[in-house]
Amino acid sequence: MELIGKKLVLVGGAGLIGSHTVDHLIKEDVKEIVIYDNFVRGRVENLHEAMKDPRVKIFDAGGDVLQTDILEAALDGADGVFHLAALWLLQCHEFPRSAFDVNVRGTFNVMEACVKKGVKRLVYSSSASVYGDAVEEPMTEDHPFNNQNFYGATKICGEAMLRSFHHRYGLNYVGLRYMNVYGPRQDYHGAYIAVIMKMLDAIDRGDSPTIMGDGSEAFDFVAVENCGLANVCAMKADTKDRFYNVGTGKRTSLKELAEMLLVLTDCKKPITYAPRSQATLVRNRIGSAKRASAEIGFTANIDLMNGLKQLIEWRAGHKAEVEQRRRAVGLAV
Repeated sequence: MELIGKKLVLVGGAGLIGSHTVDHLIKEDVKEIVIYDNFVRGRVENLHEAMKDPRVKIFDAGGDVLQTDILEAALDGADGVFHLAALWLLQCHEFPRSAFDVNVRGTFNVMEACVKKGVKRLVYSSSASVYGDAVEEPMTEDHPFNNQNFYGATKICGEAMLRSFHHRYGLNYVGLRYMNVYGPRQDYHGAYIAVIMKMLDAIDRGDSPTIMGDGSEAFDFVAVENCGLANVCAMKADTKDRFYNVGTGKRTSLKELAEMLLVLTDCKKPITYAPRSQATLVRNRIGSAKRASAEIGFTANIDLMNGLKQLIEWRAGHKAEVEQRRRAVGLAV
């Protein structure tokens, strides 16, 4: 879809990926960018720079995906919608009924509102969690759904509903399955990515970074700035009723990750190891990036070393924000 002169709504637009998507959208000749967010996990601070652009507005009547009349009002006149709102993995694990309400019923509400309001295109934020542990590497989009947790289950359901809405109502959509997203503005809620923040906290204290397990678990770490770019590429693309991995296609073990952090911070402490946490739900997940490159023109262009450097620089310049995010999950300094 051509973006010139368009109104775009970001449901969950104040979060990590949403705010970086806004950063990319303001580089486009769009007419209006509306943030629809309940600010449970999203933060106004994430939009600090973007809000200087007069085209960017926070929808002030509300931001809850379960409030259908307010949601529909936010979508009035919208050409494109990004649906990024969801309860996160560990929250879904602890509160599965709420996971259903927000991630499944709320997603249905977004799709229904898009149909009612004649939205031309919807970009849905799915997750690599649909795959669970990899049975082959790299995982293509045809990899079987090997998920075993509530979060992944809600994303699988969201994908199935999207396909149904497409065939029943003609909803034009694509879905993005993000790999392990990290970078500036991240918090401590992620089941996998929070390990980076916690390792950096330990280094800041003069302690050794700790790995849960033996460090052999490997993931595809993708910079959040690239995820924002992937969203814009997906909105612009002509494909529909398709899903795409958003990642680098490169595997990095937790041991290699910790070693990179030690180099970047000039820390001489050795890595320490602790028993593997039950919260670490998969051991191996690397996605193929070929389909996204071929069909929506997205290729990750930030390597892990440079992406981690950006995160470290952001932390150094936003110490008060980082401390607030740390306290939000009950972590001491």
